[in-house]
Amino acid sequence: MPFQSRYQPTFAERYPVAMLAAMLDFVLVAAAVYIAHWWRFDSLQLANRYLSAAMFCALVVMVSLWASGLYGSWRGKSFVNQVWGVCLGWLAAISVLLSIAFFLKISEEYSRQWFAYFVLIGCAFCVLFRLLVFLLLRQVRSSGRNLKTVLLVDSGGSVAHLLSNGRSLDEDGFRIARTLSFSRHESWMECLVDTVDEQGVHEVWLCLTLAEGAVIKSVMYALRHHTVAVRFIPEWGDLPLLNHKVSNIAGLYSLDLSCSPMDGLARLLKRIEDIVIGGLIMLLILPVCLAIAIAIKLSSPGPVVFKQYRTGVNGRKFKVYKFRSMVVHQEHGGEVTQATRHDPRITRIGEFLRRTSLDELPQFFNVLQGRMSIVGPRPHALAHNEYYKDLVESYMQRHKVKPGITGWAQVNGYRGETDTLEKMQKRVECDLYYIDNWSLWLDIKIIFWTIFKGFVGKTAY
Repeated sequence: MPFQSRYQPTFAERYPVAMLAAMLDFVLVAAAVYIAHWWRFDSLQLANRYLSAAMFCALVVMVSLWASGLYGSWRGKSFVNQVWGVCLGWLAAISVLLSIAFFLKISEEYSRQWFAYFVLIGCAFCVLFRLLVFLLLRQVRSSGRNLKTVLLVDSGGSVAHLLSNGRSLDEDGFRIARTLSFSRHESWMECLVDTVDEQGVHEVWLCLTLAEGAVIKSVMYALRHHTVAVRFIPEWGDLPLLNHKVSNIAGLYSLDLSCSPMDGLARLLKRIEDIVIGGLIMLLILPVCLAIAIAIKLSSPGPVVFKQYRTGVNGRKFKVYKFRSMVVHQEHGGEVTQATRHDPRITRIGEFLRRTSLDELPQFFNVLQGRMSIVGPRPHALAHNEYYKDLVESYMQRHKVKPGITGWAQVNGYRGETDTLEKMQKRVECDLYYIDNWSLWLDIKIIFWTIFKGFVGKTAY
């Protein structure tokens, strides 16, 4: 009996949506050229050079957006990812257009103001177009149309439970048609194939543990006569993940389980953030630092700045700078004793500096040196790292990025003394959350919150 399937193609599979999107982008960019010309010159009548520029600019932008991956499937992708792709595409297009104008020596033939208007209007048009499509698709899919049906293979993990019992996947363009419990019984493969035929699903999602990964080959063989898409969604269980993603290494695909997010463009953006914001803050705090230095020198004998080795990015040691807040003393046996409330070693001026976190100000020199960042996990003493690395799971993972003056843990109340193991665990959880979810916007929020929750928050010891 010949194979028959109830599989029904979706609208996107019947029609070349990507081609339509590219054509609309071309039209919108060309329209942006005309509108920018009207805005700048009060006329829609384009000279020949502007008419040629309109077609060329539209073509360059369309190719750049294609290179940014915007003409692939939108199913399951967030609107934020679309906007980010538009921004990257337009940045690439602007670079290409300016480079061509420079090398051909034709930049003087075009108005700079017109070009600025064109970029703003064109980029806004592309974002608005995607917003309208995104809202339209969400409305259509919420009504039960343009959905891809999914057969979910459940091995009893949390991921399958979340997908089958969590929020609706309709807005993402998917619908769970049926959940099939995984079994190692010989007849299970036949049951899988029969279910695919009966339900006529578009995709099969395998929510299996890594230990059951060998089953995937058997599943692929069993479905060799079917055209359904097969996806493997690993059940990680209690395996701690950090900035996990798929990478292409030496031509091979790698599933990264624990990697630093500070790589490539992210590292450059982070460094620019540290130099610009750190430099501005240094200029503002210099008078305050001078006053604090004088107060420390007059209040007790000893150096103004306290230096101590801490663990930096990738486990490298560096000297961290802080205003001295304690009397000069020598620890026994190389131990580092954490400061506590009413610690007799803390000076009067040191009590104020710790309460307001002003003792941390010299660390902006560490930031400008490139050894620290403004935002990141707080660096701990070397002895504390040795003590906690075996007590707190994934403790050393916090050193995958540069340590910071402030961080997600500090603005969430986990700053100062960690007199219990639970407090250190909470701090490490916050640090790993920051590393796994890093963005410039998150850094800005932390810096803003530090002003209210850090410098004027509860006393730190």
